[in-house]
Amino acid sequence: MPAENNTNYSQKTLRFIILLALMSGFFVMSGLFNYYSQADGFTKWSSPDETANYFFTRLYAGTGGLTAIEKYNQIASDIIHPRSFRSDLGVLKPVSFLGMILIYGKLGALTSIKLIPYFTPFFGALGILFFYLLVKEIFGPSTGLVSAGLLAFFPPYFYYSSRSMFHNVLFVVLLVAGFYFAVAMCKKDRIIAVSDEDEKALRRKVFLAKIKNAVPRLIFPALAGLCFGGAIITRTSELLWLGPVMFFAWLFNSPRLGLVKMIVLVSFIGFAVVPVLSWNSTLYGGPLNSGYPQMNSSLTTLASSGKGLVQTVIDADLTRQKILWHKFVDTIFYFGFDAKKSVKVFYRYFFQMFPWLFAAAFFGGAVFLVDLRRMRARQILFMFCWLAASTVLLFYYGSWDFHDNPDPTRITIGNSYTRYWLPIYLGAIVFASLLIVKVTRLARYRWAIDSLRLFIVGVAALLSLKFVLFGSEEGLVPTYLNIRAARAEQTAVLAATPPQAAIITRYHDKILFPERRVIVGLFDDDRMNAEYRRLLKYIPVYYYNFAFRPQDLEYLNTAKLPKVGLQLKPAAKITGQFTLYKLFATSTVPVATSTDARKQNKK
Repeated sequence: MPAENNTNYSQKTLRFIILLALMSGFFVMSGLFNYYSQADGFTKWSSPDETANYFFTRLYAGTGGLTAIEKYNQIASDIIHPRSFRSDLGVLKPVSFLGMILIYGKLGALTSIKLIPYFTPFFGALGILFFYLLVKEIFGPSTGLVSAGLLAFFPPYFYYSSRSMFHNVLFVVLLVAGFYFAVAMCKKDRIIAVSDEDEKALRRKVFLAKIKNAVPRLIFPALAGLCFGGAIITRTSELLWLGPVMFFAWLFNSPRLGLVKMIVLVSFIGFAVVPVLSWNSTLYGGPLNSGYPQMNSSLTTLASSGKGLVQTVIDADLTRQKILWHKFVDTIFYFGFDAKKSVKVFYRYFFQMFPWLFAAAFFGGAVFLVDLRRMRARQILFMFCWLAASTVLLFYYGSWDFHDNPDPTRITIGNSYTRYWLPIYLGAIVFASLLIVKVTRLARYRWAIDSLRLFIVGVAALLSLKFVLFGSEEGLVPTYLNIRAARAEQTAVLAATPPQAAIITRYHDKILFPERRVIVGLFDDDRMNAEYRRLLKYIPVYYYNFAFRPQDLEYLNTAKLPKVGLQLKPAAKITGQFTLYKLFATSTVPVATSTDARKQNKK
């Protein structure tokens, strides 16, 4: 028996060392991207979402507020703001879920604002630990360790931990941690074995047992609630699938939960959610509103449709039931439902992009189904919940058209499908690990089993690192080079424009803001052109984009811009492709008031 205990202890110690090495290596490697790309005070991001999240996180960490004032927007109908921002009568607000901004902002206030770019690498490393703990509780330590090893190098997880101002990794980590604590809290209380011990030893034993029982009874539900609440406020839209999965998991485990655990769990979910509800009311006019206009209207429609559906069931009105049901479904899939497109996207961003994971998960799932009778209830529940969530994620996001890359035909890791489908990938990693564990157990000796697992995970790690660094035009190395090139571009534009200027641009708002006011636009809208003309009375206005061909510039200056009394002239050639232009007022032209322009925009 002592020898067996020593063996178990040494295995636990080895697993702990491996996990610590994976977490440390992951944090360092994913953090290096920001360490080098954001050096010397140049903190810029590759997407408008990252730019907005960083701006408001930094603002919240420094001031405790989530708004900034742009006074000239009261003159120019709220057109001065970058993408992923909104302006309401000159007040700039985030177009985002607020969870990550509040969490990182509070951490930045408690530590240092300079650490904000490194919070996601930190949580990503922590996610490796919780992924191991969750899979260990459901499938055992061997599968848990292999899963953790695959996750530590998995391209989308590594990539979006490095590009650290996206919500998705934080959401997934909080979700995995929440499920781990939820599984742990379902364990039964420890039973005290009574023996002929002296009274002092027995009291000590009873005291320790009470503490151990309090952990799953109180602490684990509280931690599960905080993590679930944090995940909900980080990506509220995921409630579409997360809500039903959590409800079903609760039904399955309700006999083991009891009233006390559920009260604690729900209370701490509320504790995490309340700050966002309060900020939503302050910023957007209602606790359930957000910076996404489509979601606000969808919630209203869903509420009315749901209420109507219940009433039609009571009234047995089949015709109206069908109408409301279609309205209900159309509202959920407000960007459309396209099964063929979803399957095509799944093929491109799973089967084609990560063939080794797809094949291993497919055969691992087949092995699981073959052994279904011998599987424990919680393992079957895991597969059911993963399949249900994956189905919703597949058709919900797969029906959308994402063009994160300027070239919509490119299939790259930077396209949004890879980050929205992180829950699908993580579940696939578990079933791939089941296959690896099952196959390697065919070896006779322990050292052979461990060596085979290390070799397989090592090959997967090398393939993953190569892909995430160089495997696409949006890999970390090309992204780093683009950010460093943007520094020279920004320096040249700032040197050629005064600090009070506004710059009209299409894609360069992310590198010019907040050092300069930015307007996302072109010259194809006469109403926007009229706003540019109005702004010229107060501040200089420039245009920065691809250089115009001579005939295009002539068309603008002779046919388009004179309608509103504008002239466009080159100010500075910044790169081989991009030129800075300056707008001039040529004459006094009647321009609609800002109120009239807003009415026209609404029409």
